[in-house]
Amino acid sequence: MQALLAAIAQMPFPTDAQRIFHGRGGRYPGCEQISLDAFAPVIVLTSFAPMEEVQLSQIGQALEQRWQQIAPAGLPLTWAFQTRESGGKVETRVMAGELPEPHVVTENGARYLIHIARGQNHGLFLDMAAGRDWVRRQVLAHERPERMKVLNLFAYTCAFSVVAKLAGAGQVLNMDMSKGALATGQHNHQLNGVKAGASFAAHDIFSSWGKINRSGPYDLIVVDPPSYQKGSFIATKDYARLMRRLPDLLVPGGQVLLCLNAPELGTDFLREQMAEIAPELQFVERLANPAVFADVNEERSLKVMVYRAPALAADQQP
Repeated sequence: MQALLAAIAQMPFPTDAQRIFHGRGGRYPGCEQISLDAFAPVIVLTSFAPMEEVQLSQIGQALEQRWQQIAPAGLPLTWAFQTRESGGKVETRVMAGELPEPHVVTENGARYLIHIARGQNHGLFLDMAAGRDWVRRQVLAHERPERMKVLNLFAYTCAFSVVAKLAGAGQVLNMDMSKGALATGQHNHQLNGVKAGASFAAHDIFSSWGKINRSGPYDLIVVDPPSYQKGSFIATKDYARLMRRLPDLLVPGGQVLLCLNAPELGTDFLREQMAEIAPELQFVERLANPAVFADVNEERSLKVMVYRAPALAADQQP
């Protein structure tokens, strides 16, 4: 608890969406079930275990004291508390202030629609910030970004697509089973003025390879599936089915970003399967997670891996 209070006491005024305290990384004994996020102007405390009212009161006092020190005059503190229990039960309480509606946050200049009170997924996964920045940099570094084709699988609210389009990518295909998530994704593109060239398909990816193939090949593919989602994706079974398709979907020299957020599966899970199933794709690097998400065991934290298809030989180039 003291580690969380110390983080609050040093918290800067949040402008971008960001994590403030990451107890889930195991680096702060007694706080393993707690995280604190800023979805400006709202602070969100999340606990994966019940908390006593006296603890919430103490946290609220610390937040109020710090807010008075850092916030612009006249801006009241708004904070919410969310509990997540095993079995998927989620409860959200607004502890002070009022949630904005609509609630739009920023990250590195991009704008995203957020829903704090609608379950455990708010619309933007903060731990994937480094992955989004990597996509942005790859598009900016491309010789002809306006000719780039990007495939965003398990697109959710299409944040990867937004950053790719803002960087100048020509076409992005976003695919996800959730019509609601994709609707938010379309709204995100409108918020950023980048709807042209972005398409949205509410389909089961494993039943849609025909459409995916017709829209390719792709300069960049993002694969960011849930680690486990009944009826949709089970990493230990379904990741291999995706990997088999990747080599034929990439242009020569094209890249793929493979993401996995399953504490029980380490980097070896992805690397060994890729080596067996798609050996022609070369491992490039594992992206470092944002520093605030540091974990006592990085193999349990989010894995974001970059692979590249072989480039054309000199005598094969046009």
